[in-house]
Amino acid sequence: MARKSGILSIISVAILFAIACGQASAAGSASDDKAAIAALEQRIATAVQAKDANAILANYVTGDTLLVFDAIPPRQYQGWRAYRDDWQGVLDQCADSPKMEITDLSVEVEGSLAYSHSIQHFVCTGAKGNAVGLTMRTTDIYRKIDGKWLVVHEHNSVPADLATAKADLTSKP
Repeated sequence: MARKSGILSIISVAILFAIACGQASAAGSASDDKAAIAALEQRIATAVQAKDANAILANYVTGDTLLVFDAIPPRQYQGWRAYRDDWQGVLDQCADSPKMEITDLSVEVEGSLAYSHSIQHFVCTGAKGNAVGLTMRTTDIYRKIDGKWLVVHEHNSVPADLATAKADLTSKP
């Protein structure tokens, strides 16, 4: 009987060890995925500063499944090409190299889906020498496809003052 009890104890310890290792592996994997998504967001900011719409969109799912609600009209962009063309239009309006800063990035991962929210500040000098600046609230949804995280949906917004019906383009907390 003591031998059976000893074997059961060893099996119990082995099971607990396996569960703990699995949980540690999952935590490490989620941490790796969060770092990969943070790097993706930084690649977007770097590509904006390089005025490279194709490099920006290299971080988005290709085809017509991409859906973006942008802060500037039209109401939405359906598909990779439409959003790439939107970015190209924005970048073409900058006389200099734009700057994009992403702050307050928060990422959550669950399996092959993830989401983030952040504050994104974009600034450049317009074609007429005017300063162009915009601070947006951005929410991205990602899907891990063939081991690579890609944005599948993006929602950009700016707060609006309901009394004046004007957008707050430089919002602060």
